Amino acid sequence: MYINNSLTDGVQMAVIIDADGLVVGRLATSVAKQLLKGDEVVILNAEKAIIAGSRDAIVREFKWRRRVGSERKGPYYPRMPDRILRRAVRGMLPYRRKPGKDALHRLEVYIGVPGSYSDSAAKAATVENAKKPGLREWMSLGDISNILGANL
Repeated sequence: MYINNSLTDGVQMAVIIDADGLVVGRLATSVAKQLLKGDEVVILNAEKAIIAGSRDAIVREFKWRRRVGSERKGPYYPRMPDRILRRAVRGMLPYRRKPGKDALHRLEVYIGVPGSYSDSAAKAATVENAKKPGLREWMSLGDISNILGANL
């Protein structure tokens, strides 16, 4: 779904994606490809995106990511769902080089639906290959964030 972005006065078009029920890794790969093509991408409902796997394994992995490193040197891993999803997309971009850095600046990720996108949220696109095909065990990013200590 393409809409005019008000920040660029209708020159640049933005792709709006609703992340509700989409697997984070699959969503991140398709978003990274669109960003590298030059599209602006807006992801809504980041807290409803899901991670596949057992609850214990997911919680253990995310707690380890937060614990590794130090406060002074990093790596700094986020606890908010929009930041987790943004970092997943960043991991699929060459973010230290100019094209990847420019692509990452064209990405916007939101928790819920902000007021400026409320009219286009009903028409938001979805990524067909990122839907959960029949997962038995999964957790949403909102649940993971609450376990990590985020106040949603």
